[in-house]
Amino acid sequence: QALRNAMIQKLGFKCPDVIIFEPRNGYNGLFIELKVETPYKLNGELKKSDHLEGQEKTMKDLRERNYKAEFAWSLEMAKEMIDKYFE
Repeated sequence: QALRNAMIQKLGFKCPDVIIFEPRNGYNGLFIELKVETPYKLNGELKKSDHLEGQEKTMKDLRERNYKAEFAWSLEMAKEMIDKYFE
């Protein structure tokens, strides 16, 4: 399992923390990457980090495949995203 995960991540895929495979509101599913703090600078740009950039690339790839994919940096924010997704 660990070797498989390492190989997948080496290819650039960073699996988000919350995954909901339920189509809703025109999306194929919901992916949320949980962070301790915002991954964005004050100007809205992603903070400089290879790890964050890999996660952002994965989120972008998921969005291109018609998934809702977002970062959340609080439990309340993640809950709101999930609630809104299921409205």
